[in-house]
Amino acid sequence: MDIINILTIAVGLAMDALAVSIASAIKLRRVKALEVLRMSGSFGLFQALMPIAGWFLGRFLADYIAAFDHWIAFGLLAFIGLKMFFEKPEELDENVSNPTKGLELLILSIATSIDAMAVGFSFAVLKHSILWPAVIIGLVTMGLSAFGMALGVRLGRYCQKVAGKVGGAVLIAIGLKILFEHLLGW
Repeated sequence: MDIINILTIAVGLAMDALAVSIASAIKLRRVKALEVLRMSGSFGLFQALMPIAGWFLGRFLADYIAAFDHWIAFGLLAFIGLKMFFEKPEELDENVSNPTKGLELLILSIATSIDAMAVGFSFAVLKHSILWPAVIIGLVTMGLSAFGMALGVRLGRYCQKVAGKVGGAVLIAIGLKILFEHLLGW
């Protein structure tokens, strides 16, 4: 598979992580370099590991996981999105949960990378190697996630009062997009 196809796949897979990074930065309003590194690094790592896992699972488990992977992604994103949506603006100062840490980061990393597992399945079926595509996918996701956080901080300054609702709505919309793509074949 040529580099253009791999980059196209990588950018497509990174779009959910980009949107979640923007929403997370809007929620936080200010981000530190360590937070950008944690989120973009985690998103990049999971986006690189999921195709490898999918490749190893190959055709054997593809049919079983494909039946519900979209529900897992939707559930995880909807959970975090609803939590963000219903946080009160005054809670967003000191008591805001930080999506660049702990369980919330893990959930977001898994939810934004589940589709990458399907890419690994595809590569296994087509008998393509997965190592370099996985590295490229991870690096592209990491770069776009860092960019998304920078953009989200700037957007957050203009919409502080509705930042949590906007961020939550974005995550719910991404979850619905994943769900509809799988259920309706969009």
